[in-house]
Amino acid sequence: MPEDEDSYPAESGRRRFVKGVVGASALGATGITGATGIKYATTSSGSGGGATQYFGIENTAGPAPRGMPQIPVEIDSDGYLKGVWPEVETKTVDNEEVKVAETQLGGITYSSEWFQYCGVQTYAGIAPDADQDNFFRVSESASTSYDWMSDLSAGDKLKVSDFDDYESWGNDIGKDGLGKPAMGRWRSEDLPPQETAPIQILRSTRIEDLAKESDHPEWIKASTEKGFIAWLNKCTHFCCVPGFKSSAQSAKFGGANDVYCPCHQSVYDPFNPVKLQFTSLPRPEDSGESSGSSSGGESSA
Repeated sequence: MPEDEDSYPAESGRRRFVKGVVGASALGATGITGATGIKYATTSSGSGGGATQYFGIENTAGPAPRGMPQIPVEIDSDGYLKGVWPEVETKTVDNEEVKVAETQLGGITYSSEWFQYCGVQTYAGIAPDADQDNFFRVSESASTSYDWMSDLSAGDKLKVSDFDDYESWGNDIGKDGLGKPAMGRWRSEDLPPQETAPIQILRSTRIEDLAKESDHPEWIKASTEKGFIAWLNKCTHFCCVPGFKSSAQSAKFGGANDVYCPCHQSVYDPFNPVKLQFTSLPRPEDSGESSGSSSGGESSA
């Protein structure tokens, strides 16, 4: 192939994904957050992006450059678990009206830009005004990670009662009783598998105690509920899908009681959300804002 020939044509979604992954990895590793980084991430090829502050579960080992972003948790009146989506509004940026999703929560600006990395910025469900409900739902492969989830069906809404044994749960990986996890998806109904946003949710007594012990009690109170914490489950190293107590080999790398990524041995501490900064990637202009309709019919706001 000639050196100047692109492996993936400009119109190729694969090309867009690869560029997004490489760009996110490179910017995260170099710590670009100044004017140069912002210019790189806010070119005319898309909307949004740039230097972004967020809360994520702390990266403690391995090549991942930073923590995975939290998704604030709320519980509805029927006991179903949901991820908070920022309020949607229209702003004028460079003389153009654009939709943004951001809100003040727990003393910080919570924004959809927290999730604009690893190609996720191209997902229709992450567009600010996507017509999606916010329930955490069982993912298709959840039972391969946790036996207890084999009693559930893909697409089921996760509920508080699914985690009733969280104070004693264990699966012979690390210590028992640290919390009960689930694999799920978020804002991905009626979308193709390649646009499914993977999430992980964990209920633990240690999360219940965080508001008393954390350096950021206001954020913890706003983003967790009844011991539940959740995050977008895309490793910030190279976009793999890690897991809390989901891999027996995690003990070899000090991750038996943490979130472990089996691809390149990155480890995250779900019990220590930290305030971080990264350069979020822009959404492509053809990302299909207002697309991704949900069978639930609930507003994204």
